[in-house]
Amino acid sequence: MKLIVAIIKPFKLDEVVEALTGVGVTGLTVSEAKGFGRQKGHTEVYRGAEYDTSFVPKLRIETVVADDVAPKAIEAIAAAAKTDSIGDGKIFTLDVPSALRIRTGETDDTAL
Repeated sequence: MKLIVAIIKPFKLDEVVEALTGVGVTGLTVSEAKGFGRQKGHTEVYRGAEYDTSFVPKLRIETVVADDVAPKAIEAIAAAAKTDSIGDGKIFTLDVPSALRIRTGETDDTAL
């Protein structure tokens, strides 16, 4: 099993969710996040005044998938989240040694 964590621009959420469901992902978690990468934030103009914002709003999507689904899920996220501009985000993949569905007691792949 793999844990896939994707940091994306907020306006790309619907496209990413649609792409993931299209490759068979049945569940995910979305959290609001703030951060910066190489761009070190950005400048906003509000009522004629410029403000430097250190942290850019992002969304963090997490899903655990079977090993055979992981490459398709990563490819789907990358294609759906891409805007060809700075700050598109990143995708991280981690091994998950075990999983347990609390309600039923199912483990590992059957728990997904």
